[in-house]
Parts: sequence; C-alpha cells; structure tokens
Amino acid sequence: MLNRFNLRKIAQCVALSSLVSGTAVASELVITFDDLNPDKKLAFESAVEAFTRAHPDITVTANNGDREAHKSTIRNALQNDAPDVITWYPGNRMGPFVDAGLFMDISDLWSSDENLSSNFNAIKPTMTRDGKQWGVPYSYYQWGVYYRKDIYDKVGISEPKTWDELLSNCDALKEAGVTPFTIGTKFLWTAAGVFDYLNLRTNGYEVHNDLTAGKIKYTDERIRNTFAKWEEMLDRCSFVSTHATMSWQDAISPFANGDAAMYVMGNFSVGQYKEAGLTDDQIDFFQFPEITPGLPRAEEAPADAFFIPAKAKNVENAKKFLAFVASVGTQTAWNKAIGQLPPNAKALINEDDKFIVKGMETLSTASGLAQFYDRDAPAAMAKAGMEGFQKFMLDPSALDEILENLDKVQAEVY
Repeated sequence: MLNRFNLRKIAQCVALSSLVSGTAVASELVITFDDLNPDKKLAFESAVEAFTRAHPDITVTANNGDREAHKSTIRNALQNDAPDVITWYPGNRMGPFVDAGLFMDISDLWSSDENLSSNFNAIKPTMTRDGKQWGVPYSYYQWGVYYRKDIYDKVGISEPKTWDELLSNCDALKEAGVTPFTIGTKFLWTAAGVFDYLNLRTNGYEVHNDLTAGKIKYTDERIRNTFAKWEEMLDRCSFVSTHATMSWQDAISPFANGDAAMYVMGNFSVGQYKEAGLTDDQIDFFQFPEITPGLPRAEEAPADAFFIPAKAKNVENAKKFLAFVASVGTQTAWNKAIGQLPPNAKALINEDDKFIVKGMETLSTASGLAQFYDRDAPAAMAKAGMEGFQKFMLDPSALDEILENLDKVQAEVY
C-alpha cells in the first residue's frame, strides 16, 4: 500500500520560488514502513504529516506494507533501489545487515543529538554493534507474567518475587483446581517467550545473547540448567494440556474463564483480555521472578526501529527524520496512539493505563533488554529452536535429542 504526503501547494510554491531565485526545488525523502494494523498505520502517517509540517522543503514519499512480506523483501530492497529510511529490528536481528554493509552507521547522530545521547540509555545497547549505533527505535513493549488477580486473592497468594515463591503459588493454584499457566504454542513463538525468561533469569543477559549469537552451544551445561528449570515448571506449575493446538489468542479463553491463572506474554495482549470480558480489577502484571539469586534482571522488550540504508540517496533528510522520530513529542504521540512504550525516557506515557505504567517501571530498571528469541536468533535457528521448545513442553524426556539437533542446526546457520 502506498501513502503519499506531497503537500502539492507547498511544493508548487517552492518550485515557483526556485524559478525566481535560482535555488533548488524541494528535496526528497523516501520511507518504507511495515505495519498495516490500523493503529500502527495511523501513528506512522501522523508522524510523517507532522514531519512534513516541520520540514515543508522536503517532499516525503511514505510506503507502507505487510510486515511478513517486508521480512522477505528487505534484503533485496537494501541491495537495490533502497529507500532513505526503512524499518527493521534492533539487536542480533540487525546484525547481518550491519555486517553486510547494508545499514549506515549513524553514530554521529547519536553523539550530536541530545535526545539520543541522553534519553535512550536503556535501549542503546540493542542499537549498538561494533561500538557503533545503527538505528533509532520508535517503540517497544514489555513482556512478563499477566495474572488473574481475583483468582490470586481468592486462593490467598501474592505476586511471587522468587522462583520458589512462584512454585509455591502454583501448588496452591493446582490444589484449588486452577491450572497455573495458559499458553498457545500452535505457532511456536509463545514457547520462546517462556524459554527466554527462564534463560535470562537462570544465566543472565550475556549468556542469553551469546546463545542466540551462536557463541555457545545448546548442549552447554548452562543451557541445560535452563531446561531443568523449565521441566520443574512443567511439573510443579503445568500449562494447559491442549496448548499445542491453540494460538496465543485461543489460549486467552482458559485465562478469561478462570481455568488458568497466569500467562507469560507481551503487553499487546491486554486489549484481548479485555475483549474477552476481563476488567482491570481482575488482571494484573508482575516481572518474571528471580531464579539465580542476585543475577541482574534483564527483560524481554521487543523494539521496532528505523534505519538508514547504506544506499540511501537523501541521507541528510533521513537523519532529520530519525532525529524527529527520537524527539520527546513524537515518541509520546506515537506510543500513546498504539498503546506501547516510548524508548525515549523523557517521553510521556499514558498514566491511566496501569500496564503501561508498570511496563515503564519494569524496563527502566532492567539490566538489559532482549529482543525476543525469534528476533535475536537468525531465522533458520529461531525456527528450529522454537520447534524444539514446543517439543520439549510436550515431551521433556526428549531433551537430549532436542539439544543435539539444535547444536547441528547452529553449526549450519552461523
């Protein structure tokens, strides 16, 4: 889908002026976005309109398309007729394009722009590779444990801070006839969210990143320890038995009807809980509990960002747009519109939304921000890994076979 914001009257005035003064006509900027969901689409279009008002000398062409199609076509776009600005993901997912010289180093923008240098400290590491910065994030959101507070209150338990407290809560819930966790693993990625948190809490941010970067094996004893905790979770806590046949939306049903009390999920799910009939008084959120005592607490916080392709034709205009995206006003308006969190620490949030407030508290104190397994790992590795995670949830006795297979895939992919 193509959206054009040419501001013809302004362009005509600039063109007429150029005939008189001999100056150049308005410069250009081409942007490729990748989200057709109504709220995301509107937020992007509103930002582009605001940018064109602030820079009437720049004629903006804004292209928006399907996200899954974008994943398949971005490399070709970067190698050929590249736009000036394009959306992609931070962390390891940007790595191949950075290493191939397809993204532009914008460290100069990070060092010179006050909004970036001082307000994006929490997420800066995910935008950094080889000591340089490669993009500007416009939005992110927290993962964690969403739970039925009314069920917790009825059973007489409270938010767990530690692994043992979580297991104790699970025991109490099962005794009350409630399955502790819901999940739908039909499309695999939900299991990756559970794995990520277990690994982050067992081994920490660096080990987790080394695994998804292919630097340590899945048969490494540290990763085996993660799966040992997962097996304990499967045994003491348990998930809904039909999870392999359900999507993440399907898995909301047992959560909504009270058959299950917790869901490891991202904040985008809150609207679905409410559509299922739950109220703010019935649902709440807590950080995934501590497993290894004293380990710095990293969080899952998938982010979306803008990058400048190395073959961009209008680099200065592209940097102006990225600086505009980084500004407090843009970050505030964009994320209020889509119900997510602004990476700019000085941007305002919707303080009437308790999940947004708790999300900001969670991420602002995190020791590191993981981008989610299927973003942090290369596509082929992520596919095999998530298949293995689901298989393990169905049959923990297959662990050795699963880990050895993942080592083989890792050796082929990296």
